[in-house]
Amino acid sequence: MKIAVVLLNLGGPDSLDAVKPYLFNLFYDPAIIRMPNPLRYVTAKTIARAREEKAKEIFASIGGASPILNATNAQAEALETELNRHPGDEHKVFIAMRHWHPFTAEAVKKVKEYEPDEIVLLPLYPQFSTATTGSSLADWAETAEKQGLKCITKRVCCYFGEGEFIDAHAGLAWKAYKEARASAEDCKPRILFSAHGLPEDFIVDGDPYQFQTKETVKAVIKRLEEISVIPEAELSPEGKREIPETLLPREIFDYAICYQSRVGIMKWLAPSIDDELKRAAVDKTPVVVVPVSFVSEHSETLAELDIKYKNLAKTLGIPGYIRVPALSLEKGFIKSMASLVEYMKRLPKKICSYEGTRSCPDEFIGCPNK
Repeated sequence: MKIAVVLLNLGGPDSLDAVKPYLFNLFYDPAIIRMPNPLRYVTAKTIARAREEKAKEIFASIGGASPILNATNAQAEALETELNRHPGDEHKVFIAMRHWHPFTAEAVKKVKEYEPDEIVLLPLYPQFSTATTGSSLADWAETAEKQGLKCITKRVCCYFGEGEFIDAHAGLAWKAYKEARASAEDCKPRILFSAHGLPEDFIVDGDPYQFQTKETVKAVIKRLEEISVIPEAELSPEGKREIPETLLPREIFDYAICYQSRVGIMKWLAPSIDDELKRAAVDKTPVVVVPVSFVSEHSETLAELDIKYKNLAKTLGIPGYIRVPALSLEKGFIKSMASLVEYMKRLPKKICSYEGTRSCPDEFIGCPNK
């Protein structure tokens, strides 16, 4: 069989001239600005105009463009190689960006030309939100219908607790934690799991993003506790090994979940990373920052975490600030993506990656597979 795998991502401006139209596309998305037209159109125009110069400064600080497309292309190539390592089905990986090129319409056209037997839609948002995965899946469905793409399509809703995904996060975090612990003398580092913010209204309305983010963090901490009691020589490169309960006690990690990238005057998920850094300064605690909802480097990691918040940590007198890399091309992460594709291929049409195993509580909304 021919399998088309489509990586769904947000996208980002590929030049400074693209910043303003990118911002308009972002805020014109009805999943983000939940207003009817023409009010949403006017609001998007206003926000894009107001944020243009500040956003240009941000992208100028990281090279004049978003690196997200190059990063996603590299992940697509690595995933395609991994999927085609064994004889059997033929896999081709495509990219569909929600708010900048290559737009969903461009991806649908290429997939249609490929003439696959099945399509697997794979979001590069680990935790489901109506503002990200929900928006990208809805855009794909609408665009595919317009272009007459008729094919069995399976949708990965989320993978916030997927084993290899968690292992990859924990392996990177453990390396940084050991570095922080070695340089902090008697002070135990605090791990700050930083996720992209979301207005509280979304959560009140039933969006599962915060729940899934917490579940990811719980799983990573559990894995770190296991890793902490294994002799280094017995760890695989991915940090894997089953842990006998007799190896207790395990390391007790000091950690917190925080949120970044807030805009506007709405009330957002708390605590913010600003607040957590201020708390760490009061406690005189070094921090290890883990970008838990980002799978590649882009403005939120390179400009916010590496520049803005690193400088804030220095200003506040925090004794150490180490930022864990995004998963990017981490071997375990690519394998986790390949495992999800293989899992989806075995499922009936319209069944999601968590159906019958670990689905969200029924009170949450937005999942396209419910």
